[in-house]
Amino acid sequence: MPSFKVWLSAARPRTLPLSIAGILVGGGLALQENAYNGLIFGLAILATLGFQILSNYANDYGDGVKGTDNDERVGPARAMQSGLLTAAHLKKAIIITSSITVVIVLSLIYSAFGKDQFLLSLLFLLLGIAAIIAAIKYTVGRSAYGYKGLGDVFVFLFFGLVGVLGSFFLFAQYIHIIHILPAVTIGALSVMVLHLNNMRDRVSDTRVGKNTLAVILGQKGAVRYHNILFLVAICCWVSFIVLRATDLLDYVSIIAFLPLVKHMLTVRNTKEHTLLDPELKKVALSTFLLAVLFFVGSYF
Repeated sequence: MPSFKVWLSAARPRTLPLSIAGILVGGGLALQENAYNGLIFGLAILATLGFQILSNYANDYGDGVKGTDNDERVGPARAMQSGLLTAAHLKKAIIITSSITVVIVLSLIYSAFGKDQFLLSLLFLLLGIAAIIAAIKYTVGRSAYGYKGLGDVFVFLFFGLVGVLGSFFLFAQYIHIIHILPAVTIGALSVMVLHLNNMRDRVSDTRVGKNTLAVILGQKGAVRYHNILFLVAICCWVSFIVLRATDLLDYVSIIAFLPLVKHMLTVRNTKEHTLLDPELKKVALSTFLLAVLFFVGSYF
């Protein structure tokens, strides 16, 4: 039986802070609207972590079975690629993680809507099931959407729109149109992380037929797309803060974009994209910092 350290490594802990950024922003919005609930917040965090860990196990399995993870891969070696876990191990992990996540999602839905709001409960149950399917189908199966340039779309939807707007709705059971701005920001920044990963692996992915957007756009097009994502993210966030700010503390979260400006310069000046692996952590942690600063600022 593989050790706990092996399972922890396969869960890819460095991806987890980014996954909860949307929940932190949704919680911050709830604090601003006096709709915050600690139990809902905690369960939403656990559910999101479940989705991300499930996705990581499924990606390890899907890419391993397809042979995408090979000696040409630049990033950290995957568990199946390294021989630490077998396909059977990862299948069991996917089933167990899915089951645990379903229980958490059901608890979250009940905590938010109780027994009387059947339609809302059903809607969020379907969203939860869709998130589980999306986490698995990114690389698993013949119709894996990550191999067809659609990964960015699903990350934007689930990390951004569903993560921020969905979590806020669990608290307040309504949404303001202005909340779309921070949701788009978190979605765009999350896509930046995925796209950066795909930029790094563009050459090796091309050889194995994994047609990510980085592969489809080519090196120059991939950089332009990365620039667009950043501009969308910062414009939406600054617009939201300016529209909603009541004191100087509300502007503190914008500080999180400073390391991202440096990151953009690094991407612009890096000709060999296989060298971009260290930048993934910078973008992910900057996004997490943005969410934390917003949440803490909303609390005070």
